[in-house]
Amino acid sequence: MFRHPFTVHSLPFTELRMPLLSAETLYTGRIFRLDRDTVRFPDGSVAPFDIIRHPGAAAVVPFLDDPGDPDPRIVLIRQFRHAADGEIWEIPAGRLEPGEDPATCARRELEEETGYTAGRVDHLLSLYTTPGFTDELIHLYTATEIRPGMAHREADEFMELHELRWSEVGAMMANGEIQDAKTLVTLMWVQCFRRA
Repeated sequence: MFRHPFTVHSLPFTELRMPLLSAETLYTGRIFRLDRDTVRFPDGSVAPFDIIRHPGAAAVVPFLDDPGDPDPRIVLIRQFRHAADGEIWEIPAGRLEPGEDPATCARRELEEETGYTAGRVDHLLSLYTTPGFTDELIHLYTATEIRPGMAHREADEFMELHELRWSEVGAMMANGEIQDAKTLVTLMWVQCFRRA
């Protein structure tokens, strides 16, 4: 059984809630919705918050070799991202369909973007991407026992697949070549808690 290497100490705190006083939808797009919520702070003051509502997502690091091997191969994507004004390194990922289980989404995105299917997906953790302005929750996985197949990318997905050794990926993280947050968190989590 996996044991967390750190001791977590709970500190007493007062649970803070910000009651929602009103909500207004400002914009609804293909991927997200922008709401303006008015909330009451614990001190009684009132303020508006612009919040991006997102259906959530799943991301997966595909292992071509056993993750316990000394230097296993994984698949990374080199993808154009308009917001980043260029190409960045990522693991396969995508948003959840309505009512979709995150593990199912991880499998679907893996196959759509890379063509690979996974015999096994294992959940690592779920995290809020940027809780200062969005409620997006992304679920992170590893995929093993993968088999090649045919990719089925969306019309706006322009990417290249790269098979890389774990040591290469570590060097890419260390030198700042990988800048995508979900990818960094997933790879570091695997290194710290699955391979260490």
